[in-house]
Amino acid sequence: MLNIVLFGPPGAGKGTQSEKIIAKYNLTHLSTGDLFRKHLGEGTELGKLARKYMDEGKLVPDEVVIDMVDDKIANTPETNGFIFDGFPRTVAQAEALDRLMQRKATKIAGMIALDVAEEVLKERIRERGKTSGRVDDQDENKIETRIKVYLAETLPVASYYEKQGKFAKINGVGSIDGIFEEISNVIDSY
Repeated sequence: MLNIVLFGPPGAGKGTQSEKIIAKYNLTHLSTGDLFRKHLGEGTELGKLARKYMDEGKLVPDEVVIDMVDDKIANTPETNGFIFDGFPRTVAQAEALDRLMQRKATKIAGMIALDVAEEVLKERIRERGKTSGRVDDQDENKIETRIKVYLAETLPVASYYEKQGKFAKINGVGSIDGIFEEISNVIDSY
């Protein structure tokens, strides 16, 4: 199984590149945002548990998130692997993901981080905000906060994978196909 963590700040091009990776390598997209929407929408036990924490104004514990990831993996037997989009966000989540992968007799092949300068990110997000309809793509303070949160939370996760020799930084500025070629070269080396 080929399991890849795709990382980058908001506006780095993760969505665009993950679509291309999924198509080329026949991977399954795994986004915790999608998992939350599924479990909350279907009223599953995990969804009810997550809702309880959310209704109390608390963060959903890592164990619940990992259980949602576990459920997705268990219910997707016919796949070449997964592309984890925006997850793990903390070192504790990365450690929990490694333990889960070990129980599934597989592992994370690597983390690919799209590197884009902050001013370019802001411009991309503002442009995307013209058509995305997302409020957080249009509010300058929210854009700034999202980037700062990413930088504060993600750098330790990148270091976690770097220590394992599983970290690759890709320049996220350039042509979509050029960036994808660099990503493919990294994936092909796994």
